Amino acid sequence: MEVQFKPKPSWKQLFLGIIGVNGFIVLSFFIFLFWPVSDTEIPIKEFIEEEPGAEFTIHSSKQNLSELVNEYVDHFMKDKDNKYTVNLNEHVQLMGSVEAFQTEIPISITLEPFVQENGDLVLYASDMSLGLLKLPEKKILEYVKKELSSPEWVEIDPKNQLIYIAVTQMEVKSNFKVKIQSFDLKNDHISFRIKVPNKTLGL
Repeated sequence: MEVQFKPKPSWKQLFLGIIGVNGFIVLSFFIFLFWPVSDTEIPIKEFIEEEPGAEFTIHSSKQNLSELVNEYVDHFMKDKDNKYTVNLNEHVQLMGSVEAFQTEIPISITLEPFVQENGDLVLYASDMSLGLLKLPEKKILEYVKKELSSPEWVEIDPKNQLIYIAVTQMEVKSNFKVKIQSFDLKNDHISFRIKVPNKTLGL
């Protein structure tokens, strides 16, 4: 019985294969780079004052809030390896990594918080990096929006380089309503208004 061996690919075939793969990666990169940034619909603002109920003020520190936020991130994203972290110092900093071209690329976004009149929070991006890639900041947020899952009350808006956190629309099991009253990271003064609707108490 005669055994037939397949000829090994020549160096030219290997070379052309490598060029093809690299060309595909470069083409994908430029398609992503020049693809128009998608529009994002910011949630309509809700005011918890419109619902009858009792209000309470809760004060927190950056450390306590950081622990709470990171616990939520780990639970929501099922992030068992602490891949994503949120640090609260003088700014809000999101750190983690995203997968691109089968490689984990570190990402860092520094955000400036601003409390809205209804108690929601807007985080404006002031500094961003995606590994060593020199991308426009809008494109970095666009990539983050596609790669990271987020709850319905959190909207990433690449076009305006911000993250809108509709705190007033969070779904809390106890039906409590929440609004941010103060978010002063430099002075470590963070406070929330909690409303207990009358209907929750059967009133």
